[in-house]
Amino acid sequence: MADGRPIIFSGIQPTGRKHLGNFIGAIRQYVEGQDRGDPAIFCVVDLHSISVPYEPADLRERVLDTAAILLAAGLDPERCIFFRQSDVREHTELTWLLSAVTSHGDLDRMTQFKEKSGRARELASAALFYYPVLMAADVLAYRATEVPVGDDQRQHVELMREIARRFNARFGEVLVVPELVLPEVGARIMDLQEPERKMSTTGGTEAGTVLVLDDEKTIRKKVGSAVTDSGREVRAAPDKPGVTNLIDILAVARGTGRAEIEREFDGLGYGDFKRAVADGVVELLAPVRERYEELRPDEAGLEATLAAGAEKARAIAAATLVDVRERMGFG
Repeated sequence: MADGRPIIFSGIQPTGRKHLGNFIGAIRQYVEGQDRGDPAIFCVVDLHSISVPYEPADLRERVLDTAAILLAAGLDPERCIFFRQSDVREHTELTWLLSAVTSHGDLDRMTQFKEKSGRARELASAALFYYPVLMAADVLAYRATEVPVGDDQRQHVELMREIARRFNARFGEVLVVPELVLPEVGARIMDLQEPERKMSTTGGTEAGTVLVLDDEKTIRKKVGSAVTDSGREVRAAPDKPGVTNLIDILAVARGTGRAEIEREFDGLGYGDFKRAVADGVVELLAPVRERYEELRPDEAGLEATLAAGAEKARAIAAATLVDVRERMGFG
């Protein structure tokens, strides 16, 4: 941390099908944090993608899709470090070294492993089981002090904190124990059709998942058909998950709080409320989609941006690995 400013790190899976939950829970935090961090480091985590069945050609395309979405959303390579995970080999080396202080029981308790391995049709890979150690290495390699992620990553961040503490207790104070940073509103955006479940492109409903690159007509249709609740009251409450989810979405889109939304729509009913939510989401995402369409065709430019970021990232991660290897008795 320099001059009291945090070192920020976060990674995002490569897919062109980023949804509203990704945008609100993670991407928006990246953009807002890039001037606050010193440095702010953001990574397309392509190595994590091989933990489930995939096609190599598709992976290359999806990395570029994701890079273009993040740049379109406002990431600026002049104000942050932005790179592709597999271009910095220190991530994989540190993963193996951290395995010395990670227990099998830690990994066996991870909720996401249980969920994804249960859905696996071909096999539940060792990479899927080991995924949290690689995620820990991603962050700890940069001695990051803050990790901005969605609420679904809370368990992973708690494990990486424990891994850092164990390493330091055994080998000396080398690694930084990072802090989890969640958005104040919208940390967990839910499926519009099944508001008890997190919005997802893999486990959610198509009609309930608003994609960052959806056009205006599609967004309005999905929001208009969103599940609400009995009654007409626009109020956030545990027994009104559908309405609560829409309130959070509109609050984020407008940069306001739940209370303001509830006051505005007091007595107006769900029709006016849903139209306002659709307006807010369209306004939030339209500039990103338009900018994406400008950036995505320039694949050489995207590759150059990722390569330049990897060079900066490698310099930081390599210095951490020197210290880790020395404390562990290597070299």
